[in-house]
Amino acid sequence: MNLQSRNKVDTAFSMASMTDLIFLLLIFFMLTASFVTPSGLPVNLPTSVASTIEVQKVSVTVTKDLQIFVNDKRVNKTTLKDELKKELGGPQGVVVLHIDESVPTREMVFVAGVATSLEAKVSIATKPK
Repeated sequence: MNLQSRNKVDTAFSMASMTDLIFLLLIFFMLTASFVTPSGLPVNLPTSVASTIEVQKVSVTVTKDLQIFVNDKRVNKTTLKDELKKELGGPQGVVVLHIDESVPTREMVFVAGVATSLEAKVSIATKPK
């Protein structure tokens, strides 16, 4: 005698809702991660009362021992303009300056002047108070 149930239980598991949840989490983390683009070099930034987030294309870092880095690549003062021109790719770019608070103002003005001569907008990175 063959005793089998007429109602078969489907053992397939639908992953549609799990995929939707993972997709939403992925979008959330991608959006929140793009708001903050930290510099990879250790620089003690000055504090500011009004601090806005600027989407950066080119990051110029000046360390406390006056070493200059463009997007984590070390350059000197003579090759700074050529490296910035190459990284910007044209006028109307954004250059974010990550300058240690102990660096003299003349160094910041020099780097900002080079970026301005290439018709780039210059923004100074600060820590919020």
